[in-house]
Amino acid sequence: MTSPTKPSGYQPLKPLPALIFGSRWLQLPLYLGLILAQCVYVFKFMKELIHLVTEAATFSEQQIMLIVLGLIDVVMISNLLVMVIVGGYETFVSRLRLTGHPDQPEWLSHVNASVLKIKLAMAIIGISSIHLLRTFIEAGNLGSANATYTEAGILWQTIIHTVFILSAIGIAYVDRLALGTVALSKGEH
Repeated sequence: MTSPTKPSGYQPLKPLPALIFGSRWLQLPLYLGLILAQCVYVFKFMKELIHLVTEAATFSEQQIMLIVLGLIDVVMISNLLVMVIVGGYETFVSRLRLTGHPDQPEWLSHVNASVLKIKLAMAIIGISSIHLLRTFIEAGNLGSANATYTEAGILWQTIIHTVFILSAIGIAYVDRLALGTVALSKGEH
């Protein structure tokens, strides 16, 4: 295994800057913990899938739909974990050096903190959408003894989902303003 080539003019860091810069490796256990959380989600997905397959004949269409939405929710959360693990490690800890790898995610080639924020916001909106859809499907049970949600609960979920959307729009707008400011400072039009 060859070590990466150091750019011309590279100067070793002094001890304090080296310590500060090296502190980014303290995030490694956090990313490893997220990988473990990903394993938990794989277990949960398989458990729910087996439950769906073995009990499909006894479930109503609504129950099947709710379980499938739960599976989609797990997949979307898992996708969010992958974005945070891979994108966060690449952005904040160290390069993965995946250039040319056939399985390199398309988005990773241009990931930075700004792109990662927007992707995470969109993933959170997607997850929230699945939760809200599940709530709306179960809303038919409102007022009955086996109701999972109250009217106030549904209202609050809708408000929170709307706040997620407005937050994502705000993040995208601020990033667009920042890009415009950078372009102006570079003399680009």
